[in-house]
Amino acid sequence: MYLLSQSAKYIFIFLLLLFAIRDYTFLIKKDEEKKKRILGSQIRVLFLTTLLGFSLILLNSFSIMNAFLLAGILLYFGITLVCYRLIYPRASMLLVNNMLMLLSIGFIMITRLNSSQGLKQFIIAAGGTVIAFIVPVIIRKLRVLSSLTWLYAAIGILALLGVLALARISGGAKLSISVGGITIQFSELVKITFVFFLAAKLSADISFRSVAVATAVAAIHVGILVLSTDLGTALVFFVAYLVIVYVATRRPLYPVAGLIAGSAASVGAFHLFSHVKQRVVAWKDPFSVYDTSGYQIVQGLFAIGAGGWFGTGLYLGKPTTIPVATKDFIFAAICEEFGTVFCICLLLVCMSMYLLIVSLSMTIQNRFYRLVSIGLGTEYAFQVFLTVGGVTKFIPMTGITLPLVSYGGSSVISTIIMLAIIQGLYILREDESAA
Repeated sequence: MYLLSQSAKYIFIFLLLLFAIRDYTFLIKKDEEKKKRILGSQIRVLFLTTLLGFSLILLNSFSIMNAFLLAGILLYFGITLVCYRLIYPRASMLLVNNMLMLLSIGFIMITRLNSSQGLKQFIIAAGGTVIAFIVPVIIRKLRVLSSLTWLYAAIGILALLGVLALARISGGAKLSISVGGITIQFSELVKITFVFFLAAKLSADISFRSVAVATAVAAIHVGILVLSTDLGTALVFFVAYLVIVYVATRRPLYPVAGLIAGSAASVGAFHLFSHVKQRVVAWKDPFSVYDTSGYQIVQGLFAIGAGGWFGTGLYLGKPTTIPVATKDFIFAAICEEFGTVFCICLLLVCMSMYLLIVSLSMTIQNRFYRLVSIGLGTEYAFQVFLTVGGVTKFIPMTGITLPLVSYGGSSVISTIIMLAIIQGLYILREDESAA
């Protein structure tokens, strides 16, 4: 078993490196036949990675449930790929491949750490994908989306107020509400309505008055999150706001003023919230508070160091010693057993998704949809940065999950829906090109 895991870790690295290289090769290729071959090779890599990962899980767990889970995942991947080709032939299959590869890595690591959570993650992802198939139709057919400015604002603010009023404190923050045993983190879904509000407001009018109104509503969103001490999500909202305002107005004064105000607010949050102060202290010197707030960071750093460049091998590390390893510290767990080289390839896949979204935002003609695309892409990329930066002690820990990879139903569903919106915009652009 030891030799099998040791050999497999190099195969994992080779497969993901090949997948990542194919991503960037696809972006520069012009020939459609070559692009199809690249997509086909990525699909083979996707299935091989999933089979190899779950083969090791089955050999170590001897669980019938995990065998059924593997069958379900392979079926889910096959149906998703076929349905996109049949229902949306103009969709970006590169985006689909990347989404499924990130989900596959997440399924493998979460199941290795906690089998029941791996099963739940799969069920939620499959359900979210079914919902997501409807989204491109809505994007293409509903022409009123750009005129629902205040509906987006109302939904977002009311949802966040509901969490502030009803949620229990977990990890120092009010994050989610439990309804009938199902935990919902509304801020994940509000990320979408927030971007739609800003895009609708600023696509119609970029006067100082309009920007001021958009800023006031954005400040209400961020302010509620701050009161809930969900500061990681507040930061994601804030950065998305800065980028959308700049892209819409092309005036650097707005984001500069926003950064100054944000910096002042960060200093205020440090002095007002003990939760924030503890995280900053843990970031500066986690070993000095090892027994309390620094424990998670230190264990994460130990895991990354133990993994080295090529990892210990699946089931040969000790990622279970990291608190909340399946959620905001899953990157450290992956580094330990799959290695730093594998994680670099993982980040390259994430980056290729962002580049694809940016490319779309630069070419789509509709101003509203262009802002939606860049806003959603910014939220995705910045969330990856916050997660990896927090785990590696580059920045203070924020409690943000790694999209599609970390365990968390609300995060997975919202990310899948965000990517479905991007697919709808991609199809819309292809429709414009064909017209």
